[in-house]
Amino acid sequence: MVRSPVERRRLSPPVLHSSIAVDHQFTHWQSDGQQHKSVKSPVAEEVREQREATSDKPSTRAEMDEETAHLAARVALVSGRHRRSEPSCFGANFFRTENKRKMAWAMASIPSSGFTGRGSKESFLQTPNFKTRLPSLLPPFWPWEKVKIGPLSVSPMGFGTWAWGNQLLWGYQEAMDQGLQDTFDLAISKGINLFDTADSYGTGRLNGQSEKLLGRFINEGPKAARENIVIAAKFAAYPWRLTPGQFVDACKSSLGRLQIEQIGIGQLHWSTANYAPFQELALWDGLVAMYEKGLVRAVGVSNYGPKQLLKIHDYLKARGVPLCSAQVQFSLLSMGDSQMELKDICDSLGIRLISYSPLGLGMLTGKYTAANLPAGPRALLFRQILPGLRPLLSALEEIAQKRGKTIPQVAINWCICKGTVPIPGVKSVSQAEDNLGALGWRLSSDEIFQLEAAAEESPRKMIQNVFQTR
Repeated sequence: MVRSPVERRRLSPPVLHSSIAVDHQFTHWQSDGQQHKSVKSPVAEEVREQREATSDKPSTRAEMDEETAHLAARVALVSGRHRRSEPSCFGANFFRTENKRKMAWAMASIPSSGFTGRGSKESFLQTPNFKTRLPSLLPPFWPWEKVKIGPLSVSPMGFGTWAWGNQLLWGYQEAMDQGLQDTFDLAISKGINLFDTADSYGTGRLNGQSEKLLGRFINEGPKAARENIVIAAKFAAYPWRLTPGQFVDACKSSLGRLQIEQIGIGQLHWSTANYAPFQELALWDGLVAMYEKGLVRAVGVSNYGPKQLLKIHDYLKARGVPLCSAQVQFSLLSMGDSQMELKDICDSLGIRLISYSPLGLGMLTGKYTAANLPAGPRALLFRQILPGLRPLLSALEEIAQKRGKTIPQVAINWCICKGTVPIPGVKSVSQAEDNLGALGWRLSSDEIFQLEAAAEESPRKMIQNVFQTR
């Protein structure tokens, strides 16, 4: 079977770093001195016809190089029309006909001068113009970059939905729902399949709103996407949830709001060991019961410290239930001894650490200063911590500029490089698009050291969750 150039590019990662050349009849791929040639195809014919119809023929070598890069990229887009299936990492509707047409038209509208001719040793895929002008040509990450959380395969980054329904801290209004749905749809189209929520997310009468919105967005999307989504739902350790049965009922209520039959990861939102240790065992038994009843595919915990994590791991293991995840505040602002000890324990036991607040509630975005604080209660915290973050923010900015990235992208990528699955919160399409830029690349060991040294130099750290145990 003869594969199209784009299929070969996706199936053979090294080709991504190869040079591409297009002539009138054949598409050539040069990789490490080897040349691969495809037979004449409808794609090449279409490109040839479009090129012959162009009145301004390239006359110089530089112009021909630019024209070659331009046509090569157009082949990558046009050839999508001749395929019947796509990798799942693109999302169910990413390559629908209307989306392919929009991409092709967008590509065709870019003048060849927008590309820079390069020698055979450098791929136009790696040029700054290509990255900035064509951000949607390649997926944010490849299928083999997915990570395992217990039996589940998830994107290397998920999205948190704490703000969906929270009026006090995040200023939620119901008029924002359409924007949230657009944000969700974008995430799905880019291969993000992990979404974190909780039955306590939502203010006052909006309690549970996060789950309701997620449920609506999931069910209004394509069926193929629904089957691939992993919901990580946290159940609050409310004082009135004193029996395993009550905890199971909480799970069933969340299933109703989410409009799904099974939750991906059922999580105990926090431990009661600090203030009601007698309640803890009943909650653990509740996790066991919802797992045995098939209400959740896997179980996890949140806000557990190293000692308590070992206890629940051993308890669940004795009951035949694997503990697959531990969610904790983990970022360049929260990398103390407790977090690092917890990370080591997770690694040794095969538990995936999910890092929430990877941007420190927004302090690691570079958006705020002591003179420009966010609205609401966050301003009190920012006023205390931000003045001491200059070393860390400067290091983030330096690396971001060098990498052609943003400060949030660098901060999130640090979490990924530490082996965690970050779940930054998103409220808008622009936030989601920026966060997606944290995928598909890795900080160097020197850059990681630079960031961690700057974090240690910053005098103030993030306060820990009041429910965090030892």
